Amino acid sequence: MPWSSNGTFLCSVGEAVDDAGTPQLAAIYKPLRAERPLWDFPGGLYRREVAAYELAAQLGWQLVPETVEREDAPLGVGSLQRFVPADFEQHYFTLLEDSRHHASLRRMAAFDALANNADRKGGHCLLDAEGRIWGIDHGLCFHAEPKLRTVIWDWAGERIDDALLDDVARLVDAGPSDALARWLDAEELDALVHRAERLLRRRRLPQPQSDRPYPWPLV
Repeated sequence: MPWSSNGTFLCSVGEAVDDAGTPQLAAIYKPLRAERPLWDFPGGLYRREVAAYELAAQLGWQLVPETVEREDAPLGVGSLQRFVPADFEQHYFTLLEDSRHHASLRRMAAFDALANNADRKGGHCLLDAEGRIWGIDHGLCFHAEPKLRTVIWDWAGERIDDALLDDVARLVDAGPSDALARWLDAEELDALVHRAERLLRRRRLPQPQSDRPYPWPLV
């Protein structure tokens, strides 16, 4: 996938194909060895991809496709995420025009606040054939310092739905699951819990707090 900033590969998983010869299960592979070094994030961004899935799973929010670590992949250790066959003409800014998607997009905004997503571009919101919205590309998440950069500011300062806050409260009460904790260091885990506690206190989606609240490019 040559437009990606880090090495990203579309691959088939297993040998099963349909009658047309198309792989029945496709995945996005992000190997460690193909990552571009960053000054503010340590190497191993693929681990944050797995952590984002585990956070969504612990919350009960089905918004990140299943993501695992694979050590025996062709280019070595990396993340493998289920490929979502989506309408790639759609992105956050087109989805925003349809009020039926607003609840899902507000949930994604809450997720990004928890994960401290530094790179929520419009094209990272995918609409599948069943009308579900998925979030992808979470390599720049979970930094211990505030780094929220996102295109989803349309509901900034508005109250978070009680059902979502109940899920966040369960995360705080239980602490990060073992499945999540294995991918982040102690400082990052503490910061995650603090962000969750702050959401519970304020009960509102965050406002922009920096002079660079948007990622680039926007889509």
